[in-house]
Order: sequence, then structure tokens, then C-alpha cells
Amino acid sequence: MKPTIVRTIERPEAKDVAQLGELGVATVHEAQGRRGLMKPYLRPIYPGAKAAGPAITVLCHPGDNLMIHAAVEVCRPGDVMVVAVVAESTDGMFGELLATSLRAHGVVGMVIDAGSRDIAKLTEMNFPVWSRAVSAQGTVKETAGSVNVDVVCAGAIVHPGDVIVGDQDGVVVVPRARAAEIAKLGEQRSAKEEGTRERLRSGELGLDIYSLRAKLAALGVEYLG
Repeated sequence: MKPTIVRTIERPEAKDVAQLGELGVATVHEAQGRRGLMKPYLRPIYPGAKAAGPAITVLCHPGDNLMIHAAVEVCRPGDVMVVAVVAESTDGMFGELLATSLRAHGVVGMVIDAGSRDIAKLTEMNFPVWSRAVSAQGTVKETAGSVNVDVVCAGAIVHPGDVIVGDQDGVVVVPRARAAEIAKLGEQRSAKEEGTRERLRSGELGLDIYSLRAKLAALGVEYLG
């Protein structure tokens, strides 16, 4: 692939992004048929990290953050930067200085399938980052990559403008074209769960709520005593 920087992308409606962010990763993942979840090794760097926004995608080489710097120029307020690498890496490709630059351009979070660094400073800034590793290993700025092309980050396909939702449960990707649909399905699921929660709180058993007794019988489970 020829190194490319795409300046303009389509973004979803802000209201759908906000709604998906409020629903959270677990509910959104279930609402879209348990799809789009990034691998669980991608973890938030501090407790309570939370972000949702359209994806600005970046394809980098391991240990080289040149294209992250290049991508800042095309970001808009509310975006989440998603960085994939062409080969596995845990080098600390993102830290406090880049976060300062991203925040100045309104970026609300970073997802990087490599290492992050300056964790104490990023936590103090309250800048949410999900990364593969934490490492002080330095990087260079030497190799061309691409910005706003389709990438695979932590096992999930991300198209520019897809909605990224991140919280303590991980990171999930919602296709831009389905943002409104998934937000609606997520709200329906959340309302249903609230009803189930009340029934469980009152002492009703999940076995009865989910009609699992017949399944146990069909599986040959025998009660003794």
C-alpha cells in the first residue's frame, strides 16, 4: 500500500456517538450481535477511563510514531485516534507530549495496539488511553505509514469514521453506517436489563427468568437430595 493521508472522512451523528458512549462497551457489544470487540489485552491505562468518538485511523510501523504526529492535523473535536501497527509491538509509541497535542485539537481518547508511556502524567491529564502494553521504550520518526485507511487494531477491523467506545470493559467498534441502529438497540437492551435487574433484586431466580429449567432437563441434569 502506498503511504496515504486521507484528510476528509464521514463521521456519524454526534447524538448517536454520545448515546453509544453512555451505553458502554458491554451493552454495545451485545446490541450488535457480539461483534466489534477488540482483544482483551487492550486495557485502559487508569481506572475509570471512558471515551467515545469517530475513529481517526493510523497505520504505523513498530517503534515509529511519525504517522501519529501526521494524523493530528486531520483530527476534529470529539474524535478518537486508533493506531494499528504493521507488526506486533509493545514500544511506548504514545505519551504525554502527543496527548497534549491531541487534546489541543479536541481528541477525546487514544486506542493503540502497541505501548504507551508517561502513565502518571496521562492519568493526571485525565486523557484516556487503551494500549497493548506500558513501556518506556523510546521510538523514532522515520517510516511512512497511512492515516484514515482501513486498519485492524487488536483483532477488530476499523474504518475511518466508525464509532469507538472505550471503558473499563475494553474497546468496541461500531460501523459508522450502523451507529444510529446500534444506539437504538442498545437502549432497548438496557431497558430490558433494568427490568431483569429488578426481578433479580426481588429474589427471583435466573433459572426462571431465562426459562433455563427446561434446558437443564434437556441436558440430562439430575437433581439429588
